[in-house]
Amino acid sequence: MHRTIFDTPGVNTLLRGFSILFLKITGWKVEGTLPPDGHKSVLIAAPHTSNWDLPYTLMVAFVLRLNIYWMGKEQIFKPPFRGLMMWLGGIPVRRESANNLVAASIEAIKAADGPLQLVVPPEGTRSKVRYWKSGFYYIATGAGVPLVLAYMDYERKVSGLGPVFHPTGDLEADMVRIQAFYAPYKGKNPEQSGTH
Repeated sequence: MHRTIFDTPGVNTLLRGFSILFLKITGWKVEGTLPPDGHKSVLIAAPHTSNWDLPYTLMVAFVLRLNIYWMGKEQIFKPPFRGLMMWLGGIPVRRESANNLVAASIEAIKAADGPLQLVVPPEGTRSKVRYWKSGFYYIATGAGVPLVLAYMDYERKVSGLGPVFHPTGDLEADMVRIQAFYAPYKGKNPEQSGTH
């Protein structure tokens, strides 16, 4: 995977300090820690209902000392912002090639030498959705890594890492259990969430 802000010495330390301070001043609380078997994992990013989710996710990642990569639609990676978005951990996604994306993500996780947490929003969009996409599930099962239930609750101003979820292979049953975990959490625009 490409180099990011999270493995850039000096900048990482400064931005971690800024993130801790900013979140404290604005009333946010960060909970949880990366589990021992989560150094390589897929982090479910839910609920995803606003562009504000990205800066908050980056700050929470600094606080928790994560090494995240995240997926974003290809349009936000156009020049002159491509280099910056990639440095922030971004991976451009073409919606029409979702299967290739799953396969490429699996290979990237397997090939990574060090820690790598891939953040995947199951809703895949900030507009109203009725169903979650299952790409995150297939990436985790294909790479043989756990899912970590990461959350951001704008109502209570709490974000962090919840429990580890090991996929059983029964997508339908697992999705019911995963979505039940997220039901109490409210995104910035909760009416757009697929869990409410």
